[in-house]
Amino acid sequence: MSGKRQFNSRALQFVYDRYVGTDRELAAAFEEGLSAADVASQIYTLRSRLGLSQRQLATKVGTTASVICRLEDAAYEGHSLSMLRRVARALDREVKIVFIPTGRRQATA
Repeated sequence: MSGKRQFNSRALQFVYDRYVGTDRELAAAFEEGLSAADVASQIYTLRSRLGLSQRQLATKVGTTASVICRLEDAAYEGHSLSMLRRVARALDREVKIVFIPTGRRQATA
């Protein structure tokens, strides 16, 4: 990483600095967790804004409410691209994947 992670919240910054610090493995796990939570939050927010229940969204997607519940769980990390595309279509959206630099140097072949 090109530097340590910075947060707007002093409390979150303190916790991150104390428990993650400069440990690359912990930082990577933290970032993966943030990514999973972001996906869950986006699905929940879009569904809520459209006034849909989990059951209603599930019907539009062609799945069950328990699957939608799992997708909206911030700790869930099993998001498949095909399911995210189905959810996006049901919410009149599309999935966009962006590869961004991590700041870590990669060995070149």
